[in-house]
Amino acid sequence: MKKIKILTSTFLVLILASSQFTAQNFNDALRLSDPEILTSARALGMGNAFTSISNDFTASLFNPAGFALIKKSEFSGTLNYNSFKNDAQFFSRNTNYSSTSTNFNQIGFAFPLPTYRGSMVLAFGYNRFKDFNRAMKFSGFNSGNNSMIQNLAFDNDDIAYELGLSYPVYDNNDKYLYDDTFINGKLQQSGNIIQEGGLNSWLFSGAVEIQENIFVGLTINIINGDFKRNRDYWEEDTNNNYPVQLLLDPNDPATADFQAFYFKDIIRWDVSGWNGTLGILAKMDNNINIGATIKFPKSLTIKEAYFVDAYADYGTGKRYVLDPPIESRIEYDVKTPYEFAIGASYAMQGMTLSFDANFIDYSRMTFSEGFDFRSRENKNTEIIDLMKSVLNLNAGVEYILPLTGIAIRGGFIYMPSPFKDDTSEYDKKFFTAGIGFKSGSRFVFDVGYAHGWWKDIGDNYGSNLSRTFQNITRDNLMLGVKYYF
Repeated sequence: MKKIKILTSTFLVLILASSQFTAQNFNDALRLSDPEILTSARALGMGNAFTSISNDFTASLFNPAGFALIKKSEFSGTLNYNSFKNDAQFFSRNTNYSSTSTNFNQIGFAFPLPTYRGSMVLAFGYNRFKDFNRAMKFSGFNSGNNSMIQNLAFDNDDIAYELGLSYPVYDNNDKYLYDDTFINGKLQQSGNIIQEGGLNSWLFSGAVEIQENIFVGLTINIINGDFKRNRDYWEEDTNNNYPVQLLLDPNDPATADFQAFYFKDIIRWDVSGWNGTLGILAKMDNNINIGATIKFPKSLTIKEAYFVDAYADYGTGKRYVLDPPIESRIEYDVKTPYEFAIGASYAMQGMTLSFDANFIDYSRMTFSEGFDFRSRENKNTEIIDLMKSVLNLNAGVEYILPLTGIAIRGGFIYMPSPFKDDTSEYDKKFFTAGIGFKSGSRFVFDVGYAHGWWKDIGDNYGSNLSRTFQNITRDNLMLGVKYYF
């Protein structure tokens, strides 16, 4: 193990905890704020245009006022299968990678209560409303004069020094000035990133008819969840640009003939928090419903654990390993923005048409606790500079085939990118479809499907120095059952 220049091991951990690799930023707030498409099989089949319908347990996700439309006690359950595919282009080379997840994303009960007139319904249950399942692989030759090694060295990060990849520079009085490296890019770069986890809510809802055909409802969500991101990254001298004559550390003969650098970091979150949704729904006549909701900000506490391991290989047979690996922990709070939704539906002769619009101002995401005042303000200012407000749009149709009780469904979901400078190719688009049918007087079975596509980018370090250009497709299949009792 190489000697440490200046920093004690404890101080090194503190420095790394605030480095570019672990610094909490707008991406973390966005990960928690960006809405998902996970709902129920019926709602998904209709493009999640459900704010003005919400006449089953899915009202807990859309409009709790819709619970007041339920006439019989019911149990609902939904199973979700998610397939995520990423075609990543990296220096003109494409790599395909995919991952899947399967979870129960809804289990709930709704109970109409006896009333003299009007209606009152109580509900409780569980929703898995967000899935962090993502994956990417990339590989290509970066002919530029840059690398993660240089990035670490120029930031005076001791990882590069400990692995023999950089060396200290001193002044004439033998005072340490900075780190430098002989690495000057032109390396084969490759890696993979796997993300998993999700957010869940345990909820209690209630709805009442406050006057004829006017309903109001409230849902309180107790939120918990987890997130894990596992990144493996390599830089290799495949063209022998750093031959045996070159010592990356001039004082260490073992650092001749650089071969490869490996960096691994793992982020784990334990998330807890709460929020509420207030809704109103009006039946204008026998054909038209109008609904509106306010989703209050989620107040979330994140307990984050961070782990780093790394090594460097040399042609001398020497492998320098980060010993011990670095671990750090931090706790902070994020508050997501308000969400305002309005929807309308029209039903006639077995057909229902439905439309929703959902307004979110992502610039109002905030880091509320967990950092010193200056750091927190810098993060929140960055969010304001980068993010914009969006209007998510949903449209759906349901048609019940005469004399069969079979419902066929279709829809479309449009979710604009929250970044100010993004073009429309970064907007998320989904086509949806579904089918539902009754079995006797007690059971209803639903199948919902969504296919989505959009583009994304990612930087391994710096800005547009080692960037992946991603074509993403995603498929969700939901199987739902309702039982009336």
